[in-house]
Amino acid sequence: MYIMAWILHCLSTQQFAEKLINDTHAMPINLNDYSSGNAHDELLTNTNRARPGAGKILNYLRSLTDAELRERREAAELAMQVMGITFTVYSEEGGGIDRVWPFDIIPRILTAREWYRIDEGLKQRVQALNMFIADIYDEQKIIRDKIFPKEVLAQSVNFREQCIGIKPAYDIWAHICGSDLVRGADGTMYVLEDNLRVPSGVSYMLENRLVMKRVFPELFEDNDILPVDGYSTRLFDMLAALSPRPAEFPSIVVLTPGIYNSAYFEHSYLAQQMGVELVAGSDLVVEDDIVYMKTISGRARVDVIYRRVDDLFMDPEVFDKESMLGVPGIMRAWRKGNVAIANAPGAGVADDKVVYAYVPEMIRYYLDQQPILPNVPTYLCMDKTQRDYVLDNLENMVVKPANESGGYGMMVGPAASLKVRREFLALIKKNPRNYIAQPTLNLSTVPTLCDGVIEPRHVDLRPFILSSDASHVTRGGLTRVALNKGSLVVNSSQGGGSKDTWIIETRSN
Repeated sequence: MYIMAWILHCLSTQQFAEKLINDTHAMPINLNDYSSGNAHDELLTNTNRARPGAGKILNYLRSLTDAELRERREAAELAMQVMGITFTVYSEEGGGIDRVWPFDIIPRILTAREWYRIDEGLKQRVQALNMFIADIYDEQKIIRDKIFPKEVLAQSVNFREQCIGIKPAYDIWAHICGSDLVRGADGTMYVLEDNLRVPSGVSYMLENRLVMKRVFPELFEDNDILPVDGYSTRLFDMLAALSPRPAEFPSIVVLTPGIYNSAYFEHSYLAQQMGVELVAGSDLVVEDDIVYMKTISGRARVDVIYRRVDDLFMDPEVFDKESMLGVPGIMRAWRKGNVAIANAPGAGVADDKVVYAYVPEMIRYYLDQQPILPNVPTYLCMDKTQRDYVLDNLENMVVKPANESGGYGMMVGPAASLKVRREFLALIKKNPRNYIAQPTLNLSTVPTLCDGVIEPRHVDLRPFILSSDASHVTRGGLTRVALNKGSLVVNSSQGGGSKDTWIIETRSN
């Protein structure tokens, strides 16, 4: 905790003094000419007035000189380096490159009043998704009642026949869900997609807040910002509730594919924050359908596994026989109820962008409620009429494959060349089930420090929802920002970065 204080001390004394002496252009930040075009900006109205909750931060920014703002940015960047906050980008040659997590110091702000509605909508959505997964691996009533097409399930790459008949604790399959939210030009907040396999990013949300508290401590004194630092405790409690053995402190492990995984920083971070063991597949063994961890004192029984390994690599007895990442027999132990696994194998059946299109109907079917949060309008290319419309309007569409993530394999029509659009036309015709299309939304923006100038950049938001005996939504989430001017792709692997997300109680602006 003293690293950041030392960094700021160094930058706020000699280095900062030198900047002010040498920089003859140290001028107050000017937001008068800031313009987000036709996009909804999260901090400023189209007349550059502060939105609810953003008044204090904008007044503070206007009080800084450009040199002072650069100082804060450099302090944050140095903190990320010293603290080892990294992610891995894989090149086409198959190698991985560790990069410092890209972070912008101007926060994204939402009011608590709006957030409480989002919180309610996310809980509703995840409840319906878990009911859908449980139904799909049991009676499949939603198919029999012709709400969900059987042909979609028949061609699902994430449906696991090995999971049929299994009953996880509380009938919860997706214990950790990261749902991506976007705001359109009219101010409406939409759910863009749901991530229910091994969603990542929560560690960056937590570290972003830690860095911001050190860089802008005065802002946390002057604003009622809802905390996020209880996430690790809530994650532990959620996992502990799944334990098949009554115990105050069940044995929980985080199962990682290893140091070369792009999210390894997060795996080790969460294990450390929860005070549990970080293990690889080779650290576990199954005997008599019980999972044990190898320790220097002998074998210790494992009750709950927070797995960050994809389904197909989890158990070579059941899935990929060549896998060196999983644990032989782990599925047997799970099926017999001797160990809990989060997220449950097979949860990815709902992590499909074609399935996503049916979530509003799932909410009506299982909960007899109207969806609180709307989907982005979505066209299913497997339907001929919808496919024909998509093919005729590719230049205005975002086309996504059903089961890719990280921004890979997608096409943003307005930014795509004629050659790329023709390639996607052929891909859609060849395998229509594998593609959906959505109109290109003009995503909302947030002021962002770019090369010393504050400019609008497009953002999305990934809150995290925990589910077991109770449910909890993070108070905010990971705001991802497209750092390239005009880009709508926010993924870090595609040149995106992140911001801290502030949920502010607004008594007065």
